[in-house]
Amino acid sequence: MTLVIGLTGSIATGKSTVAKMFLELGVPVIDADQISREVVESGERAYEKIVDVFGKRILRDDGTINRKKLGAIVFQNEEKRKVLNRIVHPEVRKKMLERRDRLVDDNKKAVVLDIPLLFESKLTHFVEKTVVVYVNPDVQLKRLMSRDDITEEEALHRIHAQIPIGEKAEMADEIIDNNGTIEETYQQVKNILKKWNII
Repeated sequence: MTLVIGLTGSIATGKSTVAKMFLELGVPVIDADQISREVVESGERAYEKIVDVFGKRILRDDGTINRKKLGAIVFQNEEKRKVLNRIVHPEVRKKMLERRDRLVDDNKKAVVLDIPLLFESKLTHFVEKTVVVYVNPDVQLKRLMSRDDITEEEALHRIHAQIPIGEKAEMADEIIDNNGTIEETYQQVKNILKKWNII
């Protein structure tokens, strides 16, 4: 039996770092963000729909979607964000489940679905256990501003577009506290996998 683990957090909490740790420990990771980039490539169904809705102004000269331009539009406008999500999410889910099912068929001990909006999109039924990567809100804000080189106002816009990290932590089966060192975080990942008899 394959244990399907849902990994989530909030923007700039260090979820990608934790996903890499699962990989290092031999657990395959299916990355929803990576798939969301794949489904908006030229020629894909979602790409055509996005260009229809948002226009050619969101395209680069080479015809690919300029994610920064599109992001600036949807992060400022809840309605437009919902429209984009209705186009992209079904395609992402389809691919994600196909990959999950292949790994389950291969009898892997565990597989991680790395889904940033696991709770927001109500996708917990795709997984058996949930893990939230947590940092204190002030740490999250500082990391996001420095990572994306944006103002405090822009960073808060993005943070408030998601369920607060404290609420996510309350919903999770396990919490990884990512306020400390990389080593401390790695140890927590190992402990969870041991507890669930994966390693």
